[in-house]
Amino acid sequence: MIEIHEESFPLARAFTISRGSRAAAQVLSVRICREGHEARGECVPYARYGESLASVRAQIEGLPEGITRHDLQAALPPGAARNAVDCALWDLEAKAAGVPVWKLAGLEAPKPLVTAYTLSLEAPEAMEARAREEAHRPILKIKLGTPDDMARLEAVRRGAPESTIIVDANEGWSAEVYADLAPHLLRLGVALVEQPLPAGEDEALLGLERPVPVCADESCHDRASLAGMAGKYDMANIKLDKTGGLTEALALRDAARAAGYDIMVGCMVGSSLAMAPAHLVAQGARIVDLDGPLLLAEDRDPPMRHDAAGLHPADPALWG
Repeated sequence: MIEIHEESFPLARAFTISRGSRAAAQVLSVRICREGHEARGECVPYARYGESLASVRAQIEGLPEGITRHDLQAALPPGAARNAVDCALWDLEAKAAGVPVWKLAGLEAPKPLVTAYTLSLEAPEAMEARAREEAHRPILKIKLGTPDDMARLEAVRRGAPESTIIVDANEGWSAEVYADLAPHLLRLGVALVEQPLPAGEDEALLGLERPVPVCADESCHDRASLAGMAGKYDMANIKLDKTGGLTEALALRDAARAAGYDIMVGCMVGSSLAMAPAHLVAQGARIVDLDGPLLLAEDRDPPMRHDAAGLHPADPALWG
């Protein structure tokens, strides 16, 4: 039996990117009960990819009873619906076997990870103030994606002079805007820029200098994306809501590394239940961006623990 639940987690503060703003994380979770075991998974439907809570629910409701993780890969396309069910099935397998997911997957025991912390898109003065508040964090990710982002870059660097900065343009720049900003990204010590151009228009990156690494986000979904990334990107941002779960995320990580890409592991804004499987994929990644729970006013119980050592692996009572 697969139960489906729509849940809302209020954010600690409004979260804004170039495509809009939100005050809560709207997630869909699944619960699978079989042979005395209960397992869970979570996804965040994303309108950018034509998903909604209703459409993802319909996809899951259409699955046959008792579907296996192996059969799931062909039954649903990459995306949020497959992610929630895939992760729940991993959780179920772990509980049935009495061993953690990382052992089932042939991975090493996970360790705490230092994660980026996201500053949403605001006026430069507001972003500088926020950067100053969060300047103790090792990595700050700043949401950009407008033609006048130079002032925001300068403001965040003033507010957090010691933090590593990564930039996410969310497809909001043109090739001309990126070319103008690129030298300043290097000057301001930016470690990478995510998806500067729209996914359908990123051919322009083939002819542009990349003074700092450029990471594919909207242009990278699963292993099928890798061929189209060649010559345009230096890194792949792996998100389970794009890959369609832990199974494909692990395969994409290995294939991307074999193709010469560095790895970033990111997330949609969700709870610790969504971060728990992503935490396994993020082991050894160059950049970890699993701050979803840190942006929430309330998280699940038990939440993933975060302290000076970083984001710790999930308690088995949560997942895995």
